[in-house]
Amino acid sequence: MARYIGNTDEDRRLMLKEIGYPDIESLFKAVPDSVHLKDKLNIPEALSEMELVRSMKNMAMENVSTDDCACFLGAGSYDHYIPSAIDQLVSRQEFYTAYTPYQPEISQGTLQAIFEYQTMICELTGMAVSNASMYDGATALTEAAIMACEAVKRPEILVASTVHPESRQVLKTYAQFRNMKVTEINFSNGQLDMDDLNSKLSSDTAAVIIQSPNFFGIIEDIGKAADMAHANKSLLVVSADPISLSILKSPGELGADIAVGEGQSLGNQLSFGGPYLGFMAVTEKLMRKMPGRIVGQTNDAEGNRGFVLTLQTREQHIRREKATSNICSNQALNALQVTMYLTFMGKEGLKKVAELCLNKAHYAHDALVGTGKFSPLFTAPFFKEFALKSSENVYDLNGRLLESKIMGGYDLGKDYPELENGWLVAVTEKRTRQEIDLLAGKAGE
Repeated sequence: MARYIGNTDEDRRLMLKEIGYPDIESLFKAVPDSVHLKDKLNIPEALSEMELVRSMKNMAMENVSTDDCACFLGAGSYDHYIPSAIDQLVSRQEFYTAYTPYQPEISQGTLQAIFEYQTMICELTGMAVSNASMYDGATALTEAAIMACEAVKRPEILVASTVHPESRQVLKTYAQFRNMKVTEINFSNGQLDMDDLNSKLSSDTAAVIIQSPNFFGIIEDIGKAADMAHANKSLLVVSADPISLSILKSPGELGADIAVGEGQSLGNQLSFGGPYLGFMAVTEKLMRKMPGRIVGQTNDAEGNRGFVLTLQTREQHIRREKATSNICSNQALNALQVTMYLTFMGKEGLKKVAELCLNKAHYAHDALVGTGKFSPLFTAPFFKEFALKSSENVYDLNGRLLESKIMGGYDLGKDYPELENGWLVAVTEKRTRQEIDLLAGKAGE
């Protein structure tokens, strides 16, 4: 970002003259005087460039990043390795300056990249159709719930309490203003309680939403949940970790109607929380109910391969009241990074990443339990994240670990009071045996 904007007083005078105003105050004369701020803003005085740069650097140095520490913190954002080629390519001007193809016929490069993204998401999820990506994982899940209610013409959503807490919060916020009822399903041994699901299914249930691997890192029985939902003429929405889909059966194979998830782990930086992107894929039957837009492949008048915006149901393209979604960002640059990552990794590379996560997570689990200071909260199978009961307060534990340049796990007690001193540990392919042994050694002290 440029530090210097070279507008002189003369430049400003000429610009104002060009648009017919003698001064800045006249430019804003349409703003009522009653809302004008008469006093100075309560902010520090201006600094020189040298002072400002030093001040910002000092503040930035207070952050602790994965460049400084071994990260065992997941809970929705994961420290996966990103090939260096991605940062280099995505910084090209034609990528990072392009937002949305409002004139798609002359945006063939952008459309092709989105088409390839959609194709890869369909292959990962086992679904028929993907859109051009969503704002993030939480809103993708919420949009899936809204779509399900519209498709089935029922008002209630059953959501597993093992779904990411933030996703459930976003879902409940939207439901308040759409006359939707959200009911949570309990868990048993860290998995969806099928008996509780069965008791809560009703003629009002539009969809059942589960996450697999769920917030505790545990793999859910998607097939059984799908059978129960479909027997009730409801839909099944599955939120999935895309890395896991290279070694686990896809949501589509197991009967899901809608697959969603957070795409950050596919080539996007942690970036202290964003920007990320959500992915969504559906069965062919639900294609026209999908939010966002879909890029399709065609041939032009001369028989050449080309790409078009096949479906455009965002409010930017059609009337607001007719739109399937009022969230208009499709996170195109982040989706491009996903496309690059999946292309570089390939089928076997992605599978290798997943296997490394799986094996290293189980090694870390056994090493931590072996210290005697931790016990498993659950015994159900997990992928790259697992929950332990700590004999020490989690806040204190993580503070001790940070002194050794280790980012500890997530405090489950924040979202699940009944899991006090529950510690959610994530292990990706980046973690070495030495780092895991150091974690176990320091945590076990």
